[in-house]
Amino acid sequence: MTTPVRRQYLRIHQQYPDAILLFRMGDFYETFDDDAKLVARELDIALTSREMGKGERVPLAGVPYRALDGYLARLIRKGYKVAICEQTSDPATSRGLVDREVVRVVTPGTVVEQALLEDGTNNYLVSVVADGEEAGLAYTDVSSSNGVSVAQMGLSALALELGRLSPAEVILPRGQDGLLQGEHHVALVDDDTFRLESSRRFLMEHLGVTTLEGYGCEDMPLAIRAAGGLMTYLGDYHREALERLSRISTYHLGSSMTLDAQTRRNLELFQGGRWDSKDHSLLAVLDLTKTSMGARTLRQWLGQPLLDMEAIEQRLESVAWCHRNAGRRQRLVGVLGRISDMERLVNRVRGGNALPRDLVALRQSLEAIPELRELLVEGEDGPHMDWLTRRLPPCEGTASLIREAIEDEPGQVGEGTVVRVGFSVLLDELRTASSDARGYIAKLEGHERERTGIKNLKVGYNRVFGYYIEVSQANLSLVPDDYQRRQTLTGGERYITPELKEYESLILNARERMEDLESTLYRQVCHQVGDGANQVFQAAATVAQVDVFSSLGEAADRYGYVRPEMDVDQRLQIREGRHPVVERVLTTGSFVPNDTTLSAVGEQLVVLTGPNMSGKSTYIRQVALIVLMAQIGSFVPAKSATVGLVDRIFTRVGLQDDLATGQSTFMVEMTETATILNNATRRSLIILDEIGRGTSTYDGLSIAQAVAEHVHNDLDLGCRTLFATHYHELTELASTLPRARNYSVAVAEEAGEVVFLHRIIPGAAGRSYGIHVAQLAGLPRDVIRRAWEMLGILEGAGQNGVTPGLAARSRDAEGRQLGLFAPSPEVLEELLKLDVTTMTPMEAINALYTLQERAKKE
Repeated sequence: MTTPVRRQYLRIHQQYPDAILLFRMGDFYETFDDDAKLVARELDIALTSREMGKGERVPLAGVPYRALDGYLARLIRKGYKVAICEQTSDPATSRGLVDREVVRVVTPGTVVEQALLEDGTNNYLVSVVADGEEAGLAYTDVSSSNGVSVAQMGLSALALELGRLSPAEVILPRGQDGLLQGEHHVALVDDDTFRLESSRRFLMEHLGVTTLEGYGCEDMPLAIRAAGGLMTYLGDYHREALERLSRISTYHLGSSMTLDAQTRRNLELFQGGRWDSKDHSLLAVLDLTKTSMGARTLRQWLGQPLLDMEAIEQRLESVAWCHRNAGRRQRLVGVLGRISDMERLVNRVRGGNALPRDLVALRQSLEAIPELRELLVEGEDGPHMDWLTRRLPPCEGTASLIREAIEDEPGQVGEGTVVRVGFSVLLDELRTASSDARGYIAKLEGHERERTGIKNLKVGYNRVFGYYIEVSQANLSLVPDDYQRRQTLTGGERYITPELKEYESLILNARERMEDLESTLYRQVCHQVGDGANQVFQAAATVAQVDVFSSLGEAADRYGYVRPEMDVDQRLQIREGRHPVVERVLTTGSFVPNDTTLSAVGEQLVVLTGPNMSGKSTYIRQVALIVLMAQIGSFVPAKSATVGLVDRIFTRVGLQDDLATGQSTFMVEMTETATILNNATRRSLIILDEIGRGTSTYDGLSIAQAVAEHVHNDLDLGCRTLFATHYHELTELASTLPRARNYSVAVAEEAGEVVFLHRIIPGAAGRSYGIHVAQLAGLPRDVIRRAWEMLGILEGAGQNGVTPGLAARSRDAEGRQLGLFAPSPEVLEELLKLDVTTMTPMEAINALYTLQERAKKE
């Protein structure tokens, strides 16, 4: 027969069938049945069993409750939902079964625990619904936001937007479970959750409005449905987070540059190097921020370069102010270093799971704002930062409340060490009463020793008997009559007195009342702080921007960046441009800068040739990065730069398979190229590196030339393009396409040695130097020697008009090495037997044709 605990577990688990149930039992969270097998496997912990009924043994796996965060983080990162079931009654006083209930369901997108979050990265929960060729999307970060952002877009743009957001979890209707491509933690919910009318009603009731027009989404039915699905999901799994969402903001994709996944990857915006390290990315170079809020904002900006010229110039002006005012910038950095993650702090306060030290950190952060405002005021350098100070509320009321209510170094709530002395008269009286009683008991031992003459008398305390007086066996004869025996020990007796019990009652009563009162006061303070959360969020957002501007100003000063000139012309003029990441890993001053000139009406298509390892890929990437940096409002690594606004950056760089979808290297290359040609406009910037190398030489060359001609000739395209290639035949395009230009990487040859100068110069490259590169890479000497031999054969055959192609066999019957284009011995023997002097022209042609066909087959 099943035990009561087993029945309780099954009943609770039935309410959360799609979650792992962590069932609190004493000092452990236990899992049973299939949950236990899964948890044991995923966390690499022991799987045991336990008898939970006559003849019934069930699988069991548990984790210590004090170590929950670490284990929980591992489960959440793997995409699991976890229901945390706590004991809600005291096992010491409960009669029979301890009460238990689920107090929290943690999913990848609803995490608020600080230990489970990355400071500089948003943890987005996204909701998506589609209808025909349109999609609605809503997202929020419940750990750091008080609102939901919504948009409606074409279905083709959905994957790009999800790639930008990189969500922790995506909510989908069950009927659309095949909507998304790529790897996402998906939560499927009933289709009815996304019905338009119920979603609209839910949003209006939650926001307390009668129309959504004020939020800009009244005429966006799919966006409303997505928001309704998201907020319903939060209502089911994290009601506290739902209650904190107080606004909806509508955004449109056309306000910022869209960066597809391969462009983010190829430009190494967030991860780079051979091992995709964060340390070798553009973000790592620019991120000199001092706050987690600033780090998250900078990441957002890098993923969304601006398209609005006024907004770009406003950012550039702010960075210029920070760059120009080095002294103030350093003081700003000092102030920012004292500011904690206000967004997440205030959300924890509103959610009721903030520790007292979180309130202190929030207060200290808010107290830094007046000093921040003072540093940003007009001063002697013009009103360039006024737009920021106007957005920076002082939040003095919230800071003052915390300052008056919470101790600077608080202990645990309920111990009387959290609420500041003077905040509550009643709490102060209870503290005094408790302190006086404790003082009496502290003096009691000395008083009783003197009164009784028992020198080793001791006053002690335990939870069973409370306070007591302990007398050793040798001194029992000296015990006075007013002592009441309570416990007999091996070496003596324990006593109480009426006066001792009276003071004990005072202490215990004061402690209990103090615990209740301090807990109540603490909750009230948190509630009041939560009421001012909107101001705190506004201040946090502005502080984050100040932090980013300070970081970009510091980067410009530290690395020698300049302010770019922005215009609406379709041109790009860079003098002595540098790659911002590569130059950081090289010895200072060793990076070779290069100029770039591109224009839709002039040098539109640059065909770049040169050997491997000479810097072609670095050069074309640096051009794209300079454009991207300019359009997020950053200074750029160059001596000067004029950037005509770019609507999108497209890149096709590198060779890779897509094993998940079964696509070959060449198929991936062609798919990405097709995406570029079908989506680029005249205002785009295209970066192409080695198009066509994933297939045979002639196929690849043909495709590469066709792509280049299309980019140049298509009336709807004709955009600025850098085309790096090893196909030297493409250099002939400069003579047939009026806006095509040849550039190459300079190479110096000295005494048979090759030196790559990394300098981009006009004209086509003379040679590819591939064997030199192979030698530098460490190929064995005999391989290098043979490569030189084969190169000579190839070049000789090419000069004689012989079609290149490898022979079927490399050695003859005697084992001698054959030339690369040598015919087989049989064909050669037949050729030598021909008596061409006696053959008619037609016989000679037929014989030659027959031998040619045999040679082709072989």
